Order: sequence, then structure tokens, then C-alpha cells
Amino acid sequence: MTSLAGKKLLVAPLDWGLGHATRCVPLISDLLNNDCEVWLAGEGAQEKLLREEFPSLSFLPLKGYRIKYAKKGLTAKILLQIPSILSSIKEENKWLKDQVGKFGFEAVISDNRYGLYHEKIFSVFITHQLCIRSFLGKWSEKIVQKWNYKFINRFNECWIPDEKGEDNLAGELSHPVKMPLIPTKYIGSLSRLEKKDVDESKNHLLIILSGPEPQRTILENKVIDQIVNYPATATIVRGLPGEKNIIPSTNTIHFYNHLSSEELNSEAMKAEFIVSRSGYSTVMDIAALKKKSILIPTPGQTEQEYLADYLMKKQLSFCVKQNKFSLLENIQEAKRFEYRF
Repeated sequence: MTSLAGKKLLVAPLDWGLGHATRCVPLISDLLNNDCEVWLAGEGAQEKLLREEFPSLSFLPLKGYRIKYAKKGLTAKILLQIPSILSSIKEENKWLKDQVGKFGFEAVISDNRYGLYHEKIFSVFITHQLCIRSFLGKWSEKIVQKWNYKFINRFNECWIPDEKGEDNLAGELSHPVKMPLIPTKYIGSLSRLEKKDVDESKNHLLIILSGPEPQRTILENKVIDQIVNYPATATIVRGLPGEKNIIPSTNTIHFYNHLSSEELNSEAMKAEFIVSRSGYSTVMDIAALKKKSILIPTPGQTEQEYLADYLMKKQLSFCVKQNKFSLLENIQEAKRFEYRF
């Protein structure tokens, strides 16, 4: 990243959940420490989160891919949205050319936005998914990877937020047999959280809800139904920055629509267990804090399902499918699980 020192650049994360935005937070901080003039782009919840983290930075409105989720996962519904996604990629590429001409950016960093490359300025693509899992099997994964690399190869570099060797968090997703044609760099895990000297509260839970609808709400309803029987304390973060409607808290269960990085860091250190999706940004946060976790992959999201299996085998996290999620039972199982950080 030091090669970008002092440059005027644009950073834009994908609008699929909050994970792409949250993992850009430490990256943006590093760029600012290297005297870069950083501009941000996005919309919706991602914009609200980044504006809160970096209120002094300039922000440009950029329409997201707005991928719609099905109640039973991706499958056919995501396939039907491919023409819309391709149209969004084309539109954002034209948008970037206009912004470079208007504001004079010298570089662009795109977190999984395929259209944010430029022929005349240094363009970086960030992803941990060089191998994209397919519900149709291995034969289709080769086709998807070819399509994936077709877009990635239009950039100057590909940055992978993981470790290069065996001590990694994303397994085959970030360590495919075949790599893109452009230079790739393993930049290590990206987390906005850090391990601090905070006393852990026995049996206290931090439950983090995130991801596209309607699956976020489906899990939230499960949690609300079951948390009333939990005999200890819990903090539930709904993953809805900017949302005005709130869920009333009790003496032992506290609800928040969103927490800043600093607030979330404190809550995470205080918790004995973190309950969350197995999204990769959450995985990197948990690994940074070395916290015991119970992860629930989003049904039908092959990346999260793979990560859940991978982390369970490495004994980094206890994982359970959403249709088998039982808060009280899973906590007891997690207490017997032998975590190995």
C-alpha cells in the first residue's frame, strides 16, 4: 500500500451486506496514515457506516448492485439477476471514467465491484474469493472462475485479505490452483477490531446480525424468539445503520441497530461467545480478537457454507446450520467444543 502514498484515490466497497465496507475501514485508515487523499463511494447502509467511521472524508453517490436474496438462498434467483449485475458493472465503469475526469483521481480501490477499473490510473481489486463455490458442482466452478478472472484481469493488481500459507482463514476460496493473470498480493487479514485488555463477562453473548434481506430478518426473528429464555446477558447488534425503528431493550438484553467500531470492539471483548453469520469479514474480526464464536451460514450462500465447514474442521469456530439453530443447545455445545486459535 505504500506505493499509493500521497495519491488522491477512490475506495468503493460492494453493497452486499456490510462486510465489504467494514473490512475497508482498516485499509482506509492505513491509506490516510500514508498521506493519501481518500474519497469514498457507495450508497445505503454502506454509505452510512463509512460516513460514521470517516466523517471528514468526501463521499460520492454510487449505485450498488442491489442483489436481491431469496428466502431459501441464492440458487435460481441470483441467476435471474445476472443481466442486471452486468448492467451495473457497465454503468459503474462509465461512472468511474466520469469521476476520474472530474476529480482527477490517481488510483481506485474496488472491493468486489467489477466495473471500477480504469485504463489510465492504478486500479486495485480486493477479494478473498478467487474460487467461487457453486451449488451446481465443480464443473460449474471452473466456468464461474473463468468469468470471475475475466473481470479481475482488467485491474492492475488483485489484493487478497488473507495469509499466503496454510495458516489462513479462507481456505480454497483465497488459495485456488489457478491464479489471475495480474499480480496478486496476500495483504493479510483485514479487521477494524483489535484485541484489548477488557474483562470477559461469563456467559455474556454478542449477537451480530448482518447480510442481505430477507435472511437477516429471518435469523433476527429466530434470535428474538429464543433470547427470552436465555438466563444471562446479551447484546444484539441488528446490522441496520441509519435505521430509526428500535427494539426495546431489557435489563439483561440490549438491542442496537448499529455500533461504531470502537463500541463493537468493546462489546466483542466483553462477550464470552460471539454469535454471527460466517461472513468473511466477521471471520476476520473474530480471528483478530481470538474469541469463541458460534457461526450460522446464510442458507444457500455457498461461500459462507464453505467457510463454516472449513473453520469447524480447523476448530476456529463452532458452526451450525440455520434450520438447526437452537441458542441454548448451541451454547452448551460450543462450551464443549475445543477451540484452537
